[in-house]
Formats: sequence, C-alpha cells, structure tokens
Amino acid sequence: MDFELPPEDDPRRLEVRDWLAAHPSPGGRDLAEAGYVVPHWPRPWGLDADPIHQLIIDDELRRARVSRPDNQIGIGWAGPTILAAGTEEQKDRHLMPIISGEEIWCQLFSEPGAGSDLASLGTRAERDGDEWIVNGQKIWTSLAHRSRFGILIARTEPDAPKHRGISYFICPMDAPGVEIRPIIEMTGGHTFNEVFLTDVRIPAANLVGEVNDGWRLAKVTLSNERVSLSAGGALWGLGPDAEDLLDLVRGAGGVQDPVMRQRLVELHVQSEILRLIRLRTVTAAIKGQEPGPEASIRKILADEHGQHIMAAAKDLAGVGAMLTDVGPLGGDASFWHFGFLFAPALTVGGGTGDVQRNIVAERVLGLPHDIDVEEGHTWAESRRRSSG
Repeated sequence: MDFELPPEDDPRRLEVRDWLAAHPSPGGRDLAEAGYVVPHWPRPWGLDADPIHQLIIDDELRRARVSRPDNQIGIGWAGPTILAAGTEEQKDRHLMPIISGEEIWCQLFSEPGAGSDLASLGTRAERDGDEWIVNGQKIWTSLAHRSRFGILIARTEPDAPKHRGISYFICPMDAPGVEIRPIIEMTGGHTFNEVFLTDVRIPAANLVGEVNDGWRLAKVTLSNERVSLSAGGALWGLGPDAEDLLDLVRGAGGVQDPVMRQRLVELHVQSEILRLIRLRTVTAAIKGQEPGPEASIRKILADEHGQHIMAAAKDLAGVGAMLTDVGPLGGDASFWHFGFLFAPALTVGGGTGDVQRNIVAERVLGLPHDIDVEEGHTWAESRRRSSG
C-alpha cells in the first residue's frame, strides 16, 4: 500500500474535520455512532473504511487530541470475534456498548496450568437445559474487577483431543459464582486478577459460534490480541511511545553521550519499522483477512521495543530514576516510573516472546515442529540421549 497519506484538502479529511468542529468534545457514544472507533468495521458500527480512509481518521483524531474509548479487550479482542462468529442478537446487544466504552470487557483464557499451552485448559462447562454450568479458575485476567462481561473458553467435551471439545462463551462478570481476587504487581497497582468460577450458570444464548468450535475462535481472538497489544503506546498500546520520549530529548536540547544518542536512534528506527508493519497488518484486517503470523512478528518486536523505551527513559532520569517523582528530562515522572516497573510483563503477556518465535519459525520460516517423530522425543531430549 501507499504509506503517504492524502493531502490536507482530501475530502475525507475535511469530512472528519467538519464532524469534529460540530463535536468539539465527543464522548465514546458520539465516536461510536459516527463510525470513528472502528471505521474498518461494517456499518452500523463502522464505515467500511479502506486502509487509507482509516489512517486519515486516525490522523485527524490524533491532531484534534481526541481519544477513542478505553476498552482495549472489548474493542480489540472480544468485538472482532463476536462480529465474526456471533449471532445477530449478540451483535445487537454487545457491539455498540463495546465500541462506545460503555461496557468494559475482560478475557477469561489463561489458567494456572494453561498459559502458553492454552489448549490444556481445565475449566469445564456442562449443559443443563438452557444453561451451561461452568467450574474452573482463570488467572492474569486484566480488568476483571472493572468488567461487565468476559470472553470465556471452557472444555465442553472432556474426551476430545485437547484442541477440540472447547467452546467459547460470553460470561457476565456479575453472575453468581464468579469471584475476583486482585493480583498486586510490583508497580503497586492492580491490573491483573484471579477469577474463580463455581457453578456459574451462563445462558445457552451466550455461546459464541458452535459447540466445541471454541479453539478456532480463540485463535481469532489471540491473533487480534497480538495486533492490539502491539499497537500505539509502549505498554501494549497505552502510555507514551518512542516519539514522546524523543520529543522530551529534543525539548531539552538533545544529549551528548554518544552511547545514549545511539540508543535513541535505535528507538526511532524500531518505531518506524513497527509503524510500517502495523500498516500492513491494518491493511490485511480491513480486507477481511484474519491476522496471520505477522501479528506475532510485530508483537515480538513491539514488546522488546517497549522495554527499550522504558529503560532509556529511566537512564535519562539519571540518579533520580531511583525515585518515583523524577522523570526523564522533565517528563511525567509517575507514568515513566510505572512503565519501567510494568515493562517486564510485556514479553510475557499475550503469549511469551519464545512462544511467538516458535510460531514465526513454523508458520513463516517453515521450520519443523520441535519433535523427533521417530523417537517421539523433543529435539532437546534426543540430544541429551545421544550425548549421555
């Protein structure tokens, strides 16, 4: 695609500017009803926007300092899955409150014994008339304490192979039997949670797609998750990005240390590479193609890039970096400090960097699975046997 955006007098730009002039302080519902939250979605939620049109809208909203609703899991993960596989009733009930930010969503996927190997999940759902009864435990559930609904995967056919017999549900987070326990991070904050599900009754109408087809839908969600987690700011789309840090450096008159100068140049290069990869990913999504392995490639790069940004910010703060109220070169001290402490989670959440590299190795490079087929052992086990 053409990475140069259309000129200032492009009619699509003028249309967005006219709307912003009429809505100088738009709320989430205003943006959603205008189609500006997910412009590439079909109407009535979006505008069926092509890649260039979407990027124009993004550019104009950014210039006007208008932020879309903060509902990352709902808009980025749950919404696309419901749009792709939900019933008309599910779409009518959930999509507009999702994109307007009126109802926050969480993701009930990972378990204490099923994180990177998600298909080994143990949460069970049993049919009881017009309801499913769910029992199990989920962990690392971001925003569960603020969420109205969660996307849930549970095993509905215990005897099926582990990648089969899984179903995908919409779980009301206020349902009886749902218990949420906070996980306090080293930041001192509380983003993640444990969720315990004890005889939770979910209406049969909350099943997304077909029974036992949940793994396929989970892969759609996870692909969108990796796109979403690798977008925008340094912390999974949130907070400042490399250019924000570079703006602070420029505003302070630059830096003299040659090693730090080289680190900052590398941040700019990484940022530009990620921007171009994101444009490719956006183009594929808008064309109706499911996110492919390139989502894993970008997530690998973006997670490590976020850690590099936060490490550079701390180093720019000098000895003051040991304090919570000193930021890099006059930046927002509290956020940079929080970001540095949170950054180690980037290469773990949403699929570890090692797992993403395996995906790239197999699906992009065409390398074989790490299994010795003849012996039934992993490559590492085979090496140990041959050397021992």
